[in-house]
Amino acid sequence: MSDINKKYHSSIPLNHDYVELPMPDKSNMSNQEMIKNSEKFYDLMTKRHTIREYSSKMVPQEVIENCIKAAGLAPSGANHQPWHFAVIKDPDHKQKIRLAAEEEEKTFYAGRASDEWLGALEPIGTNDLKPHLTDAPWLIVIFAQRTSIDRNGRKFKNYYVKESVGIAT
Repeated sequence: MSDINKKYHSSIPLNHDYVELPMPDKSNMSNQEMIKNSEKFYDLMTKRHTIREYSSKMVPQEVIENCIKAAGLAPSGANHQPWHFAVIKDPDHKQKIRLAAEEEEKTFYAGRASDEWLGALEPIGTNDLKPHLTDAPWLIVIFAQRTSIDRNGRKFKNYYVKESVGIAT
């Protein structure tokens, strides 16, 4: 770890040990390799889409855990990782979450959302009903943390929380 990093990281109240990972040296990559890598990345991104239909097919818990581990590698403000993931499989808990979400959505569609916003949602066909919350085998609930607690019980501020959590999810 560089001296400058030691100075700053010694004062950061993280909930975990900081490990500096060396970046692979890509300075000798040819233009052809860069183009090929960018095309592979673009191809991967073309397969990404927002899902509005969910399967009830069970997936192994290890898949869920691996997805959360990958999310935990996302960049975050000051590397504070201001998020918490809760995984829910229990049907009763999923039902409670669904009922609360549908109640909130009723309020949204009945007046909180502007006409412009509702108009933008119309082609998508969303409404206050959220059956996917009970149909999906797993729910992953993401909590953003504006503040955290260090190992010594001291509270500290997290930075760029919305952006960090957005990237992680």
